[in-house]
Amino acid sequence: MKLLKVEYKLIKKCKKGDIDAFEKLIENHEKRAYNIALKMLKDPNDAMDVSQEAFIKVFKSIKKFNHKSSFSTWLYRIVVNTCIDFIKKNKKNYSLDQSIQTEEGEIKREITDLSITDPKEILDKKLTREFVQSAINKLDEIHKTVIILRDIQEFSYKEISEILDCSLGTVKSRIKRGRDNLKEIIIKQMEQNNDLLV
Repeated sequence: MKLLKVEYKLIKKCKKGDIDAFEKLIENHEKRAYNIALKMLKDPNDAMDVSQEAFIKVFKSIKKFNHKSSFSTWLYRIVVNTCIDFIKKNKKNYSLDQSIQTEEGEIKREITDLSITDPKEILDKKLTREFVQSAINKLDEIHKTVIILRDIQEFSYKEISEILDCSLGTVKSRIKRGRDNLKEIIIKQMEQNNDLLV
């Protein structure tokens, strides 16, 4: 409750153009905003640029923020929309299994289950994950976004509905449709792989 009061005061100051108050306001949201952009764009540089662009949009339009949703939900909606605009503009294929280039070299983005020690099981898991990631990349933008928000970022249905500014029913139907499409793509990919093996 105390945090909400502090946030409310900071928003009030931001609406008057206080940049210091804005920096304090977004401090708690920067990491998650960047992570959303990174999950959607899969490039750390693009994610940094887009999340910064989203913060500029938030600052410019904070006077329009009406407290109907939480500040974080409103901010994440702007981040998601800025990512979608960026993807449309650049028409890049944002692969979910790309590598990250860092100063220390290339890092493959993958989650390793440390409890698995059998090399065959590790390979099977890796191939399955890459297979699913490849299928997600083939979804259209609407369904890809909800699948990323729900199944990868683990937002609740309610949060997704607020972030995307659409009804709970629409979110549920998009997620269902996205998962159905994903199954179809995976089945097709499996059939193609089997044909290659014959």
